[in-house]
Amino acid sequence: MTLFGKLFPETLFPRKLSVDADQRLRIAHARAEEALVRTHVENALMFVETLAPEVGYERALDIYVRELSVPDPMADVIATRALVALGETLLPTAPPAANDEGTADAVPMPKLRLDDAERRRRA
Repeated sequence: MTLFGKLFPETLFPRKLSVDADQRLRIAHARAEEALVRTHVENALMFVETLAPEVGYERALDIYVRELSVPDPMADVIATRALVALGETLLPTAPPAANDEGTADAVPMPKLRLDDAERRRRA
């Protein structure tokens, strides 16, 4: 056994998490990433507002993403959400159109089936 193996045995640091621990870890990671994106969007909008007299909003968003070294996948999400927020302030959306029954057309949302895997595992 190597010296490194004696210092860090597999029993102290198992390589695989339990299913429940893995799910909790993924949820915690998703929540943290969402909070980070939300904070970036708020700051990017403030940055756009601050630079509005000098540069356009697209250029300001590019500068923000570049100066903060935001990784590409997250940069796209931040830029898109910031543009959506800017669009809502510049171009308010029209009220949803009513269909024949008088109710608004809505995009059908899929049902969340968070417990399906647990039920299948128990069966």
